[in-house]
Amino acid sequence: MKLKLSILFIVLGFLSAVAQTKVSGYVYDENSVPIPFANVLFKGSTQGTITNEDGKFYLESDENWNTLIISFVGFEMLEIPLTKRVNYDLRYILKEETSSLDEVLIVTGKQSKKASENPAIRILKKIWERKRQNGLSQFKQYEYDQYEKVEFDLNTIDSALIKSKLFKGMEFVFEEVDTSNVTGKTYLPIFLNESVKKISGDNIINKEREDLIGNKNSGFSNNQVIIDFIDDLYSEYNVYDNYLKFFDKSFVSPLSRTGIQTYNYVLSDSAFIGNKWCYNIIYYPRRKNELTFKGDFWVNDSTYAIKEINLQASKSANINWVKEIYIEQEFEVLNDSVFLIERDYFLSDFAFNKKEMSRGVYGKRTTIYDNYKFDQPKDPDFYDKEVYNFDADVYNREDDFWETNRLEALNKDEKGVYKMLDTLKTVKKFKRLYNVGSILASGYIEVPSINFDYGPIFSTFGYNEVEGVRLRTGGRTYFGPNDLWRLEGFLAYGFRDDKFKYGISGKWLMDKRSRLTIFGGNRRDVEQIGASLTSSSDVLGRSLASSAVIGTSTNDKLSNINLTNLGFSIEPIRNFEIRLDGSIRKLSSASPTFSLNYNDPESPTGISSEIEQFESRLSLAFYPNRQMTGFGVERRNKNDNFASLFAQLSRGDRDWFNSDFDYTKVQFSYIQPWQLGGFGRLVTSVELGKTFGEVPLGLLSIVPGNQSYFSIYNTFPQLDFYEFVTDTYSSMHIEHNFNGRVFSRIPFLKKYNLRAILGLRGVWGELSDDNIALNTTGSPVQIPLVAPDSRIYYEYSFGVANIFKVLRLDFNFRGNYLDRPNARPFGVTGSFGFYF
Repeated sequence: MKLKLSILFIVLGFLSAVAQTKVSGYVYDENSVPIPFANVLFKGSTQGTITNEDGKFYLESDENWNTLIISFVGFEMLEIPLTKRVNYDLRYILKEETSSLDEVLIVTGKQSKKASENPAIRILKKIWERKRQNGLSQFKQYEYDQYEKVEFDLNTIDSALIKSKLFKGMEFVFEEVDTSNVTGKTYLPIFLNESVKKISGDNIINKEREDLIGNKNSGFSNNQVIIDFIDDLYSEYNVYDNYLKFFDKSFVSPLSRTGIQTYNYVLSDSAFIGNKWCYNIIYYPRRKNELTFKGDFWVNDSTYAIKEINLQASKSANINWVKEIYIEQEFEVLNDSVFLIERDYFLSDFAFNKKEMSRGVYGKRTTIYDNYKFDQPKDPDFYDKEVYNFDADVYNREDDFWETNRLEALNKDEKGVYKMLDTLKTVKKFKRLYNVGSILASGYIEVPSINFDYGPIFSTFGYNEVEGVRLRTGGRTYFGPNDLWRLEGFLAYGFRDDKFKYGISGKWLMDKRSRLTIFGGNRRDVEQIGASLTSSSDVLGRSLASSAVIGTSTNDKLSNINLTNLGFSIEPIRNFEIRLDGSIRKLSSASPTFSLNYNDPESPTGISSEIEQFESRLSLAFYPNRQMTGFGVERRNKNDNFASLFAQLSRGDRDWFNSDFDYTKVQFSYIQPWQLGGFGRLVTSVELGKTFGEVPLGLLSIVPGNQSYFSIYNTFPQLDFYEFVTDTYSSMHIEHNFNGRVFSRIPFLKKYNLRAILGLRGVWGELSDDNIALNTTGSPVQIPLVAPDSRIYYEYSFGVANIFKVLRLDFNFRGNYLDRPNARPFGVTGSFGFYF
């Protein structure tokens, strides 16, 4: 890659300390056609790489090498003398030849899938047979030390960036510029995190425990949102699995049992690695625009265990914001039959587009594994022990600790990162840039001098038919991410109804071990009731439907709500929550064109328009395999691939606080995501509920319509609000995202990296005659009381996501009940989001 002179001088200044040999170039055939996936390595070593789809490569080593070898089956091997330490942008020509391997002719392009014709397939099948016998899975118990280093770097540094206004006053940071040994691009470190962990596991009971011994970082060290995001980017993986999940996408592993249908395999070479004879197999994808890799691996000839493997995501892979993914894994030979992972290196290049010269951010993770111990049983309770307190000492280890526990020493540039970033944080301009990033990530403006966060800023503006333009201000107390208590509140004003609204809530974590928490609050507001079937007891919770700026039709069915709530929650078992609370709510219509009236013999007029009701609730929630981060009253989910089971028993009692009704409501919901490997991600949900007793419209179960143009899961976009009203209901939603698998097979569409989404949703419900009679008052603005009891109401949709990388459009069709007044048979909804 061509570099501007100013950057080249900086890189050359570091050359002697960073790398001794660098070479890059392009490989062509005699017709000047690029040769992808050609092998490139230093002669006499196993240090190498392969060319990309354009025939380009970059290779770097800390050692001095005099000769470069380029080879690919079907071509003569080329040896190039390296007369200089740095050799950039050279052009190499390979001459075709006919070569045989194991008496079988191997050619470029599509390779045979048959083991009888392709020796690489025969080896691959041996790997499948033995993969359960390799690694940690062959031991009853195991433990090891893990050292992890995560670094983020701004890449493609040139003179234009150095001289830009963005870095004015911060030019000193460019003293730390270096060159990537994978891509050959210049980069500037902006974040570094190190951690030391002790990992213990038991394969018999299938449990594992991770103990954090030390953690050290610089850069965004105090922003837990950013730290959690970085931590979640790099999940653990096993190359022997059929699918490798990165950035919420499932890539087909080259060692997968479905790999033969996805990759071409070529047996390229054989050699000793250490004292083990190994085969070298090159692999590359059969089709573009799928979640695949290219690369090679070395496999032992007797155990068929992987000794080394390189994976590089195909440039055409259907993944956003990531231009490159490069992985190296090295395995240690423990004895003649045991190969264990020793080193893992993961590099990702985050960028707005995949153009060669586009600027982006490198994310690099290096993980070292050492001190393996096996078959030392521990009490099963050992693996269930949780850490309940934030240990500041873990995050403030002395330098002596790191000198002893680093399993790989920092290089000169990495050592300079801490000093450079500590200096950078004293620069006012950097502080302003950091604060902007923090606001966008959390939605709050930090005011640390008074331990207060203003926001969320994204709720400042709203609109609905009753309030007109709505302005909101609010904030929360914030001493740190692990606060044991928190207060939060807001004040809003509607310009059309000329009324102020407010809300205040508080929560206090009394016991960390059981997570016993007391909460309470009060809110007076205007809200869209019935935006979801399973009700929430969050006193400040307000649905998106309450402030939709534009919609499919006029939404005047809004309610005034005065809600007071008090309760406690506890988590006696990990991910199992019990919640008991009581609430008093007053409901009335907020619009003259909408009625919540009901027949009331105790009213002088025989009709009441306001509901005052006390309700007590017992809620049980279980989230298997959920991972959380934080130790305070508020925690965050670290993953999203867990199920959610929720059950709630609500009791309304007239004897409490002068309430209007006696009733009992039972509700259940179950949401389950399903990762289907290369077929994408499926999400299913089921909701059931029944109300026993006579209740007014404001307390019935409204089938959640959606009159906005936004795609909202668990709603029905072709239903208006209050179109169906029930006291007994069952609902199901199914949504499948194919993650590009469909469009990647359509020639004229695959280059756009679109993603197909299918949806199906249905609901059945009924409304008792008693509840119909209670709510039939003869009001001219009374809504029709109709339930989908004659047949299941259903909708289906076809969606196209990843339009311009951020837009999703859903084309929704109403399946039945088309004879209803103003029924909408078809509609389009959409959403914006940044997804990989």
